[in-house]
Amino acid sequence: MVVALQEEVWGVDGETVPASVLFVSAKRGGILIGAIARAGDVGDEEPEDALAGFVWSLPGRRDATPTHWSHMLGVRPLFRSRRVGERLKLAQRAQALAQDVHLIEWTFDPLQAANAHFNLRALGGIGASYGVDVYGPLSGHLHRGTPTDRLFIEWWISEPHVQRRLANREQPQARSLIAVSSEIADAPIAIVTQASGPWLCPVGFTSDLEDRRFLVPVPPKYSEMQQSSPDLAMAWRLAVREVMVPAFARGYRAVDFYLDRDAGGGAYLFAK
Repeated sequence: MVVALQEEVWGVDGETVPASVLFVSAKRGGILIGAIARAGDVGDEEPEDALAGFVWSLPGRRDATPTHWSHMLGVRPLFRSRRVGERLKLAQRAQALAQDVHLIEWTFDPLQAANAHFNLRALGGIGASYGVDVYGPLSGHLHRGTPTDRLFIEWWISEPHVQRRLANREQPQARSLIAVSSEIADAPIAIVTQASGPWLCPVGFTSDLEDRRFLVPVPPKYSEMQQSSPDLAMAWRLAVREVMVPAFARGYRAVDFYLDRDAGGGAYLFAK
């Protein structure tokens, strides 16, 4: 079921992990958790025990620190509005803590605003570094057209700031930067943007900000942009890269994300 779900989420031409690898990793300390749909959650044409989503991580070490590398989190489109991904990450966290592991890491595309909101704001992960074209060319439909730049996330699952985020996840969230504190809303913006037809375009950027904190905006509907406006998608990829790579080198980290729930897109908060 997990292999079939991978193909549904990432496409049959994506980087599918075979069942044999999943089985072996789970036998030797990996975490493989599935979310099973309850009766009434699926259509008449599907069995009641259909797989709604899964998360998979591999055990490892970073220097002397035991870790889990969370390589895949996939949720079927039907269930993405039901917080299945959040429940899977919480179950993954519980199993990692049972193994006395306190750090889970993964990568994601920094131009995917919804994922940024989930990883940083909902879970309390920290954007710790930036990788340029990490996986090289990928054939899946979600990755075509731009380099596979990725933000590396550190999720320190027993730290107080993570516990606070998880405890407060039912609280209403700000719909835009207008609703957050003036100290954050007035922070410098590293990428200047303007609207052009249906898209938000980067028209300039600053790569050497030294303020206490600054914001890095990302556009809405980046996956659609990659398909219908690949040149603009590449312009965004390069602008974000030119801002984030030197920021991490100067000691900044991506500590939060503000999702624009009305227009889409959003902005990272970088701080030292």
